[in-house]
Amino acid sequence: MTANITFYSRVFPGKDGQSVLDLLLENGQEVPYSCKMGVCVTCLMKVTEGTAPAQAQEGLRPTLARQGYFLPCVCAADGDMRVAHAEPQDLFSPAVVQRIDHLHADICRLFLEPATPLYYRAGQFLNIRREDGLSRSYSLASVPSLDGPLELHIKRLQDGQMSNWLFDELQPGDHLAIQGPLGNCYYQPGQADQSMLLIGNGTGLAPLLGIAKDALASGHGGPIHLYHGSRTIAGVYLHNELMALQAEHDNLHYAACVSGDEAAAGYRQGRAEEVAFSDHAGLSDWRLFLCGYPPMVYGARDRALGAGASLADIYTDPFELKDLRQAPR
Repeated sequence: MTANITFYSRVFPGKDGQSVLDLLLENGQEVPYSCKMGVCVTCLMKVTEGTAPAQAQEGLRPTLARQGYFLPCVCAADGDMRVAHAEPQDLFSPAVVQRIDHLHADICRLFLEPATPLYYRAGQFLNIRREDGLSRSYSLASVPSLDGPLELHIKRLQDGQMSNWLFDELQPGDHLAIQGPLGNCYYQPGQADQSMLLIGNGTGLAPLLGIAKDALASGHGGPIHLYHGSRTIAGVYLHNELMALQAEHDNLHYAACVSGDEAAAGYRQGRAEEVAFSDHAGLSDWRLFLCGYPPMVYGARDRALGAGASLADIYTDPFELKDLRQAPR
């Protein structure tokens, strides 16, 4: 079924099955977006006339859904709709940059102090917006019960508008706008003896670090196996911190994996997922968290299912990167 989408004063006839976001972009309209998969919530819009399909509101806070907010990237309208940009005051709140720790040339830890308390779970993510409206998603490494400021891990991307600005221009004391928390990739108490497998590459470590620390603080007694990988030894950041955390907890088992450089003492050779699945062939009744670049996340999910894991026990946080999608590979 086709539908007419009214965006302020202009009407655009939709094509059958086409998303509202693609329709607007095809017609030259300025709509912020990033992942185009209904994950990052960057493209969130509001319907002022008509009704958004239920699937376009999945995962949104009930208060936003009741106000007519929906995700145009996953919305194939089944009737005429009048839509508008989201109201910033409904979505974003201010935060102050407390400090920035540069771990090496391409990775830093960003610590933010929100103006009002933020109720979140370790492993969820925030959208960060700067004054010109540019917005990107970053996962939380901090744990509410353990940490004060919000901790995010940032990787500098070639031609990345946000990441390069964060590295080169942002200073302690500066203000940002934050939206969230968002996402369902986090530790949930219960089944405290269940074995857990955490696999991440790059800054996919951020949510995994928060999830592991949250599980340990919550009294999880089952084994927690955390595999973090990068092409280079320098990319396996926070290695010493994780080794120290492992020494404090008998049930935490950490593996630093290097696929490009030759692995030094204390590191494993190979991609994180390859090393993890070579160590754990059977995953029936395990809980899994897979975070980082999408090919790894989706490939590891399929392998975990083949190894006996239940889909309900697999939590994923694929880092869909707008800049990488648009760059030639």
